[in-house]
Amino acid sequence: MTLKSPRILEPSIDSRRDRSAPIAGVIQRVRPENKKGRAISAKNDFLKGQKVALRISSQTEMGFLADINGTHKGILYKNEVFQPLKIGQEIDGFIKKVRDDKKIDLCLQRPGYKSVDAVSRKIMDELQQQGGFIRVTDESRPRLIADLFGISKKSFKKAIGNLYKKRLITLEENGVRLREKKVKRPVNSSNVPARRPAAARLRS
Repeated sequence: MTLKSPRILEPSIDSRRDRSAPIAGVIQRVRPENKKGRAISAKNDFLKGQKVALRISSQTEMGFLADINGTHKGILYKNEVFQPLKIGQEIDGFIKKVRDDKKIDLCLQRPGYKSVDAVSRKIMDELQQQGGFIRVTDESRPRLIADLFGISKKSFKKAIGNLYKKRLITLEENGVRLREKKVKRPVNSSNVPARRPAAARLRS
């Protein structure tokens, strides 16, 4: 009895094609990976406090929607906006928070204590323009502070405390006053007795 050799099946062209290889005419989007090989989510695209370019796209009951760097969308809440904004306006802003649902909260001042320096400079500039005194305190209405500096009352109080600790301002009952710098007067050389040469002092 003659034994038939087993039939060897050749793999088809489609099965031999590397599935990982790109297919002609099809654009494949590759997600970036971190060091552990895990795909990076959209939440990692931005960091809290990161400065970004904003373009105001629309206004809602909650605030203003803005395009972020031309790639993402975020929201500026109306109770945190202290300056007029227009649709189509381009302005610098900051990432306040990236939520778990990947939606992005924005703000116009850098969040946290890092914003104090910028706000402090704004207050110092206003003090100099107003002759060294501003009739506003930490008890003033938030609307007045927003109209003067374009910031919240909370940011104002942080900045005022920072300037006071640096001894740049004095806090008065009805306002803030720029602290005058003490100028050292030059010593009048005519009133200072001339110092004799060392050789003359030894001879005497």
